[in-house]
Amino acid sequence: MNWQETPVLVTGGASFIGSHIVDGLVRRGAKVRVADNFSSGKRAHLTHTGLDVHEVDLLDADACARACENVEVVFHLAADHGGRGYIDLHQVACSTNLILDGNVFRAAAAQGVGKVVYASSGCVYPNHLQTNPKEEIFLREPMVGPPYDSDNLYGWAKLMGEMTLREYVREKRFDGVSLRYFTAYGPRCSENHAVMAMIARAHVEQDPFVIWGTGEQIRNWTHVDDVAEGTIVAAEKASGGAAYNLGTMERTRVVDAAKKIIAYMGKDLRLSFDPSKPTGPYNRVSDNAAAAEALGWSPGVSFDEGLTATIDWYVAHHPVDEVRANLEHRLTERT
Repeated sequence: MNWQETPVLVTGGASFIGSHIVDGLVRRGAKVRVADNFSSGKRAHLTHTGLDVHEVDLLDADACARACENVEVVFHLAADHGGRGYIDLHQVACSTNLILDGNVFRAAAAQGVGKVVYASSGCVYPNHLQTNPKEEIFLREPMVGPPYDSDNLYGWAKLMGEMTLREYVREKRFDGVSLRYFTAYGPRCSENHAVMAMIARAHVEQDPFVIWGTGEQIRNWTHVDDVAEGTIVAAEKASGGAAYNLGTMERTRVVDAAKKIIAYMGKDLRLSFDPSKPTGPYNRVSDNAAAAEALGWSPGVSFDEGLTATIDWYVAHHPVDEVRANLEHRLTERT
């Protein structure tokens, strides 16, 4: 696909992942429009000249219609979301994604958009498959099926979004693809996500250093550069309403990630575990074989490489006194 001068819309384009997708599209020469309400996205993330920025609430159907005018591809990233603390503690807020997704899909169809790329989540996978951290399991796309058992209202809303997009595609209203993001991290990510929370704790020298849960939770943290690249590649190659995982297959315990962060930052901190806090599933790791076969995509940034680069970025951009002043708020809210 030739992106040169192709008109595209990135909803949530000022957000963590959305802004990296904007960067990738601009590099390819696309004509990029951003629609964002800036509830968590930041104008500082939008550094390119020539962007068409709409500050809008996409819960407003008329605003969606205007945002989708004269656009060929919609990258739908906008959502009420956050890390584990946020999606566990703000379920009503996350439920509004059902309305938002419906508005965007309906507007895209009405305005003649050719393709919609939908940012879904590993949260659509059944909880009962993800309980045993000692089991080596990799979540494959067909595992999302009856009996559905998604992760909180955020996961259910994403599952409904995937199903809705698939029906729009089946009825030939537009082409589309859903992408299940797995635990993204990297520059511009906020502290309500686990990796960034742990970096922040070490940065302020929290002692004891608190880990939510037992620390045995398994994750496959995926660098935002890989997520953004996979999203754009999917827009080029995927069709038919299919869903693909975008995640690494590295299995990393939370406690091991914490130890890596503390060691790299040169801190001497005791670990403390708090199982009363939100923890999420204890064994969530993607299988990325389908994306490799259909899209030619595989992650290029190892966790060790991405983690140290992210720590360097965080320390350079976050004065320690500012982080210390409101760290607890940052852990569970959209900032």
